[in-house]
Amino acid sequence: MSVGSALSGFFGLVWRILEGIRRVLHLILLLVIFGFVLAALHTSIPVVPHSAALVIAPEGELVEQLASDPVRRAFGQASGGPAPETLLKDVTDAIQAAKSDSRIKLIVLDVGNLSPSGLSKLQEIGAALRDFRAGGKRVVAAADSMDQTQYYLASQAGEVYLDPLGLVYVDGFSYYRMFLKDAIDKLGVDVNVFRAGTFKSYTDQFSRSDMAPSEREESSVWLDALWNAYNQDVTRARSLPAGALNEYIAEQPAALAAVNGDAAKLALQRGLVTALKSRRQLGDELKGLVGEDQDTHSFNSIAMNQYLTTVRSKHVLKPKPDSRVGIVVASGEILDGHQPPGTIGGESTADLLRQARYDNTVKAVVLRVDSPGGSMFASEQILREVQSLRKAGKPVVVSMSTYAASGGYYISAAANQIFASPTTLTGSIGVFSVIPTFQHTLEKLGVKVDGIGTTPLAGDMRLDRALTPATRQILQSSVDHAYAEFLQRVGEGRKKSVEDVDKIAQGRVWAGVDAQRIGLVDHLGGLKDASDAAAKLAELGSDYDIDYIESDMSLREELLMQLRSEALQFGQMVGLLAPRSEWERALDPVLEQARSIARLNDPRGLYAYCWCSEPRGLRSTLAGH
Repeated sequence: MSVGSALSGFFGLVWRILEGIRRVLHLILLLVIFGFVLAALHTSIPVVPHSAALVIAPEGELVEQLASDPVRRAFGQASGGPAPETLLKDVTDAIQAAKSDSRIKLIVLDVGNLSPSGLSKLQEIGAALRDFRAGGKRVVAAADSMDQTQYYLASQAGEVYLDPLGLVYVDGFSYYRMFLKDAIDKLGVDVNVFRAGTFKSYTDQFSRSDMAPSEREESSVWLDALWNAYNQDVTRARSLPAGALNEYIAEQPAALAAVNGDAAKLALQRGLVTALKSRRQLGDELKGLVGEDQDTHSFNSIAMNQYLTTVRSKHVLKPKPDSRVGIVVASGEILDGHQPPGTIGGESTADLLRQARYDNTVKAVVLRVDSPGGSMFASEQILREVQSLRKAGKPVVVSMSTYAASGGYYISAAANQIFASPTTLTGSIGVFSVIPTFQHTLEKLGVKVDGIGTTPLAGDMRLDRALTPATRQILQSSVDHAYAEFLQRVGEGRKKSVEDVDKIAQGRVWAGVDAQRIGLVDHLGGLKDASDAAAKLAELGSDYDIDYIESDMSLREELLMQLRSEALQFGQMVGLLAPRSEWERALDPVLEQARSIARLNDPRGLYAYCWCSEPRGLRSTLAGH
């Protein structure tokens, strides 16, 4: 046998061994996946104990609609991507169902994993908890420590328990953002800004090094309105004297030193919590109320998602009623085309409204808006469908969530009635266009751009050339026209003159309580109030059914959502999925703003957008408007 034949035989044997190992590993992987599929398909409906506590433990941010489609969401979370989200509707539905469920003796509210969320959403949960307590049942909140968002929700419970080593950190609201002018100058970038609206200050980040007096003026108004609402809600829920929360913040350094740095003791002294107890101590006490789970040796309980499965399973096979109110959720940025859930697509959201128009069982529509705006063209597409619904004789009522600003207000303007929370951020009626050019940056690198065109405008929109006066005039005229159209749409919808709308527009942001005063909003209230109003306009009476109109989920998507939690647990168990570091989380606001800018896709480059995220302390994303 030759040396070549021996080597060939040896490597052939090695290859066959490796190929065999690969096939075995592939088979094992398929078996694991198959096991997950079987587990998902054979998931049984949970059983509610005859005496139990409903545990509500929201994770991540409270949202009106889960971001992106289920497939992307599952893979994104598996790779350490988007933070978890909790549907506001899930929380309020669970509380409402538990109120009349004799098996549920109390609610245990665990706020430890709640991320910064809109104040208006927290208020809706607070209202649901108060309604639950009005039925004679207890609500108990427990946490190791609480930040400002978590404490707001906990304060709405009848009893608030804090770990003896915990703290309640409340510091008020703030509104800061980055200004990029100096950095842009150093880079040699020309940022060409065209806007309509004195208060339309988003573009200031490119042209200024500090906050403009006009932005400081308007921001202080809505910031104070939101902080006053937070104060009033917390002090009323905890039966504290007026100003107690501001005193707690202002006196915290000295007061904390007086108790030797014991933050939990200070929170107890100031009445922010009911008592200091660990989770285990509280759990042992609850055993006496609802009994003990023999498997876990904890108190009898059922988690919110499991409880919702049992509640909603009863309604799956129910036929749709002949008359109902349809709810269309418009949540996220407004972009052109078809967009996944968590983003408003000009075509996809218009399709849902059109679906409601042609469904004879839908007699009225509630448009639930939670959006800072975006593409003006996409906003116009949605507005036209709202107008078509009304022409078809179907009332449309808008329910504003955390914000319905700029394009979010644009799509709301034609509704029969508009409801907002007192803390909704709305208005911001204005338009802008931003076009950066990089000719100076290229010149620093020794790159020159030269050539010819067949017309005076040919080549003017190249990003490596400066905009000519003619192009600037065209762009500014387009923005001015878009703003005039915006004013007209609002005037027609709100039955105001264009001149009157312009006085309260100019890009200015208003809190819901002020928006009602100036006529941008009809009523203050939540989704239930808006649904009742829609039913009344459609003459459905007080006993009506509601139905969420949304894109159908495929079997593949449903299966993947079922598999997600098992796959995540398996990946973390074997070390394939590492948790995101604090540094990665700290960069989220900056990265999100960059992604927001990159996503804007209006065909004319015209945007009705408000970078008016809620202030620091409730939301983690900060930007201008």
